[in-house]
Amino acid sequence: MVTADFKSLLPVIDISPLLAKCDDSDMAKDAGVAEVVKKLDRACRDVGFFYVTGHGISDDLIKKVREVTHQFFELPYEEKLKIKITPAGGYRGYQRIGVNFTSGKQDMHEAIDCYREFKQGRYGDIGKVLEGSNQWPGNPQEYKDLMEEYIKLCTDLSRNILRGISLALGGSPYEFEGKMLRDPFWVMRIIGYPGVNQENVIGCGAHTDYGLLTLINQDDDKTALQVKNVDGDWIPAIPIPGSFICNIGDMLTILSNGVYQSTLHKVVNNSPKYRVCVAFFYETNFEAEVEPLDIFKEKYPGKETSQVAKRVVYGQHLINKVLTTFANLVENS
Repeated sequence: MVTADFKSLLPVIDISPLLAKCDDSDMAKDAGVAEVVKKLDRACRDVGFFYVTGHGISDDLIKKVREVTHQFFELPYEEKLKIKITPAGGYRGYQRIGVNFTSGKQDMHEAIDCYREFKQGRYGDIGKVLEGSNQWPGNPQEYKDLMEEYIKLCTDLSRNILRGISLALGGSPYEFEGKMLRDPFWVMRIIGYPGVNQENVIGCGAHTDYGLLTLINQDDDKTALQVKNVDGDWIPAIPIPGSFICNIGDMLTILSNGVYQSTLHKVVNNSPKYRVCVAFFYETNFEAEVEPLDIFKEKYPGKETSQVAKRVVYGQHLINKVLTTFANLVENS
C-alpha cells in the first residue's frame, strides 16, 4: 500500500552547517555539524532516503538542468536517435521507451545514460563494455557544458555528504576517501517519464541503487517516486523545490558493514504530464574490491550479513547490472 501519513514522509536535512565546515578535520566538534550528523544517522538507519537542502547548488542550475532535459525529450524521435545508445558505444546515449528492464520487466521511460569517461584499456577486460564517449545532445546547444558543470558540483556535494555519513557511523570524516574511493566513478541517468491516462503505470520497477550515494533532481510538480519503509509501506517522495533526494546504495551497505541498508524504491506514473528526473550516482573506484571498511567491522562486529560478507568488484557489479538491464538492446534498438 502507499501511505500518505505525513509523519511517514522522508526526513528533510539542511546540510549547510556540514558544508560550512567540510574542509575542517575537526568538523565533528562543531555543534551544527553534530546536529546534521545525528540526522543523517537517523535517516540512513530508518529509511535510507532523505531530502537534502542547504546544499549550495543554485536553484537556477537545478531547474535549468530539468528544463533543457524537457526540451531534449520533446524533440522528434529521429532527432533523439542521433545519440542512440549501442553496445559498441559503451552503452552511452539515448534509449527509447521500453528498452530499459528492471527485474525482467519493461520500464516505461526514455533516458540518456552517461558514465565517467576513461581511457581505452584503463580497466582491462572488465571496463571494455563501458568504453566510449558520452553522447550529449547537440540540441539544446548548451546541454553538454551545463551538464558537465552540474556533474562536477554533484560530485563535490556527494563527497561532502559522505563525510557527514562517515562521522555518523563513528569514523573520521574521511573513511570514504581511502584506497577504494580515491578515484570515484560516477553514473548519470537523465530520465523522461511520459504522461499517462491511466493509474499506476510502472515507470521504473522496484530496485535498490547499486552504487554508493544517489542524488535525485526531479520535477517539482509531480509525485512519482515511492520508497519502501521498514513497515513495508510505500512512501511517496513528494518533491520539495530546490532540494535533492539522496539515498544510499548497495556499495554503502557493504562498506558500512551492513549498518546502513540500501532501500527499495520505484517510480509509478499517475500524471498526464511528462516528468523528468536526473539521477546522479556517486560510486567507489571502478576497479575497487569493495568490502566492509576495517573501522566499521571493529565498531559493528555483529552486523555483517551475507550481503556484505563477500568482496564485490564494483566495476564488475556495474557491468553485470548494465548487461542485465539492456539484455534486449540489440533487438529493440
